[in-house]
Amino acid sequence: QVQLVESGGGLVQAGDSLRLSCEASGRAFGSATMAWFRQAPGQERVFIARIGRYGGNTYYSNSAEGRFIISKDNYKHTLYLQMDSLKPEDTGVYYCASSSINSASDPRFFRFWGQGTQVTVSS
Repeated sequence: QVQLVESGGGLVQAGDSLRLSCEASGRAFGSATMAWFRQAPGQERVFIARIGRYGGNTYYSNSAEGRFIISKDNYKHTLYLQMDSLKPEDTGVYYCASSSINSASDPRFFRFWGQGTQVTVSS
């Protein structure tokens, strides 16, 4: 069992930066693929970024590539998402999730989810 708690969201202006954190409980954090997803109102949850169990094998959506960086600290059991040059279309609830499947990016393959943190980017 893995419990995930996100933090770091907020209201920012276009061009600003935010760093999201996701604290995980449970010993499986170091052996799991971790990812961030975003869900905007009335829309499906979409993949943002993924990181492999040892901190490599990162992969980003087209919208995140070049602006966001995903990282993890296995000692602190914490996942991060550094978001720079934020745009209004980045607005939504950001969720971290855990999967036992390598290279997963489909939300159906992620078993454990946090409660989400709201990010709002004003123009």
